Amino acid sequence: LFSPGYPSPAAGYPSPPYPSAPYPTSPSAPPPPPTPGFHDYPGPGCSIPPQHHMHPAPHPQQDPPPGGAPYMPVSSGSAPSALEYLSQIDQILIHQKTELLEAVTGFETCNQYELRNIMGQRIFTAQERSTVCARWCCGSLRPLNLQVCDYTGREVIHFIRPLKCTSCCFPCCLQELEVQSPPGHTVGYVVQSWHPFVPKYCLLTESREPVLKVVGPCLMSSCCGDVNFQIKPLCESRSVGRISKQWSGLPKEIFTDADNFGIQFPKDLDVKMKAVLIGACFLLDYAFFERSRSKKERHTVIS
Repeated sequence: LFSPGYPSPAAGYPSPPYPSAPYPTSPSAPPPPPTPGFHDYPGPGCSIPPQHHMHPAPHPQQDPPPGGAPYMPVSSGSAPSALEYLSQIDQILIHQKTELLEAVTGFETCNQYELRNIMGQRIFTAQERSTVCARWCCGSLRPLNLQVCDYTGREVIHFIRPLKCTSCCFPCCLQELEVQSPPGHTVGYVVQSWHPFVPKYCLLTESREPVLKVVGPCLMSSCCGDVNFQIKPLCESRSVGRISKQWSGLPKEIFTDADNFGIQFPKDLDVKMKAVLIGACFLLDYAFFERSRSKKERHTVIS
């Protein structure tokens, strides 16, 4: 029986569309556990509105390594950790610092360099280590060591240049440079190849296997222009990069021997060969563009 005032249910409905008595007196009964899976709507006993679940991103971002420079990647283990940054770039700018004592007195001092990326950020510094006797007696041909350090002052690359000749008249004693990274572990060599007119250098692995060549112009004159040395494969069929001695302006070119260089190489080149290319740039600077006392820059492989 239904209470007075309430209509009987319509035909086709076995019970009223609203809950029938008796009503629950306390909400102490817990709601049934949800079934496994994602639910767009809550189960019975929940009063929250429908929620749509967000799926996680397929490629979560990783935090940069703590304590490192913002442009210094984490070592992948496939290359020396000191050279890992070189795997991310395809250009390096080398700036030789101007020595005031050398500019005023003409007395040769140890060269200092800054290595920067294309954004102008300093990534390495290079310091020459040589004796006063070697700089005074041998000039630009002096034996020396070059220490390349990162932003923390840790030595990452070490270059060793022995005393060698540079003229084509002495083909058995031409220029050579050893590249070590880390110091004490040889990763390659730069060896001058004999040619009567054109400066040529071969880039070798640690086992002295040739990989690339650096070929310069027959006549090197930095007067109001750049001097480009092409980086080529062993067959010399094409150019894959270059080392450029950049024009620094008339006053700086006349009164100092502080030079600016740019190196371009393939980004996927082995980082060991990139370090050898940096060594080749230093060797070219000492062989052709370093002035000492009354001696001028060399313009050919002969003089």
